[in-house]
Amino acid sequence: MTKDVIALTERMPDTWSLLTGLLSGGPDVTMGTAADGAVIQLFDAEGRPLASVETPTLVRVPGEVSRLLGIRADGPVWWTEVRAATAGQGSDRLAGVIASRLVSQLGGRVWPADAFVTDLGRPVSGLTGAARPAAAQPAVDVLSDRAAVVIQDRPLVAMTSWLAEALRAAADSDRGFQLVTPASARLTLATRAALAGAPNRWVVGDGASGYYDGLSGTELRWSDGAFMPAGATASAFTAGGALTAGGTAAPAAGPGEAAGDGPTRETQLALSIRTRKPAEAELLLGGALEAAWRHLLGGPPRGWGTAEPAGQPWSRAELTDFVRDRSPAPTWAVAVGDPDRPAVATLRTELTTGGVEEELTLTLGYRVPGEGATAADAAGAAEAADAAEVAGAAEVADAFAPARFADLAAALAAEHGLVSMLVQRRAARADLTVPPWLEGAPTVLGFAVGREDVRAAGLTRARRPPLPIRPIQLGPLDRAAFYYPFAETEPGAGWDALEDLVTHLREAASPTPESPGAARG
Repeated sequence: MTKDVIALTERMPDTWSLLTGLLSGGPDVTMGTAADGAVIQLFDAEGRPLASVETPTLVRVPGEVSRLLGIRADGPVWWTEVRAATAGQGSDRLAGVIASRLVSQLGGRVWPADAFVTDLGRPVSGLTGAARPAAAQPAVDVLSDRAAVVIQDRPLVAMTSWLAEALRAAADSDRGFQLVTPASARLTLATRAALAGAPNRWVVGDGASGYYDGLSGTELRWSDGAFMPAGATASAFTAGGALTAGGTAAPAAGPGEAAGDGPTRETQLALSIRTRKPAEAELLLGGALEAAWRHLLGGPPRGWGTAEPAGQPWSRAELTDFVRDRSPAPTWAVAVGDPDRPAVATLRTELTTGGVEEELTLTLGYRVPGEGATAADAAGAAEAADAAEVAGAAEVADAFAPARFADLAAALAAEHGLVSMLVQRRAARADLTVPPWLEGAPTVLGFAVGREDVRAAGLTRARRPPLPIRPIQLGPLDRAAFYYPFAETEPGAGWDALEDLVTHLREAASPTPESPGAARG
């Protein structure tokens, strides 16, 4: 049974309902708080941690529970997460009883379903807490001088508030953050972004007592208090996906699963956008994100949050208030779309000497008809799809049309202070989750440069790239930005040409356009 149990209740847990759950361990269990009171911890008689209960979160965004847990929730629900100490004896049953008592009083359901306990009358007996070193951080299972290690066995690991707090604590203490999961687990895009790059790692158990990095494939070994590279690439990482030459992937199949050679293929569209605007009192944040979402999807995001689940309905005003309350510290947020059109964005906002900078990555998922698929095949696949609709050929062609991205870049340059925009396509899951095996390399579709960098590089240089590309001018000559469409060829193409383009613009530009290499992958 998973070490994480979630109570999804119809009504808000109050003090008495929470106490009923927290008393499930009997009279020998004591309580404390962590994270400035946002987490309640339970300890055994020796003061060792048994379980942690997070502050309930109201999820008002349709489809968010389904996206993260794979179950349907009708209407708003209160999400209360209970995490059992991994090494604690009986702690998993204690977590199940706490969640079950909340649901029995407030209505709703327990996730996972097999964690629900019907015998709620007696306290859980035989409880022994985990070793003390992990107690300083409720989410951390192993703490060394070099790394904070969190062990997860839930099917989809989201960037929950407790996981985000563990990441921040690891960074503040100069430790790497290492997430350990089985090969059956996947990450949300938000979690993947947080784990990309040293010293953080996604550590995947290969089922045969070995470990590898779920993002790079490098084999790992525990050494000196952390998982460290062993040099070779794990075979489990390279054997997971079946890629095609057209920039799409078969529905992802993991080790031990059938290859996805059905009537549909899956692909992702990703836009990395950077904007800068003056730090004015009336500035409303999130404008570039909303503009891109409306341009590509026909409406605004459905929800946003500072962690997953993203439970609040989309509001630029509330986002702005949140950022201002925490300024001048950088802030991070996630935005989500409708259940029937997978779309996720992460947004980082920071106050700099140049103004307020927003860096966002918006990713959309598509299922497209495979080669040789009939209309009946596509219709059957659409009926079976839970997370993404099967798009027709015309819709896919329109979604990836160069003119569409040029129009978006023009709007961002005119109204939202565009600095740069990178457009990519890759063969990857349409539900926007990340499996622990190799997916398609991203292909560059286009790159946009905003007015400031065009002015710094010079109009003539910006109009004459050292590539067989016909740039598209955005706006009048005295306020011109440019979009550079790339020819889509084989997966992974375009990166050398993009570096040549950026180098060409840098030679005369100061400040220089940001290198797009960080957005690759």
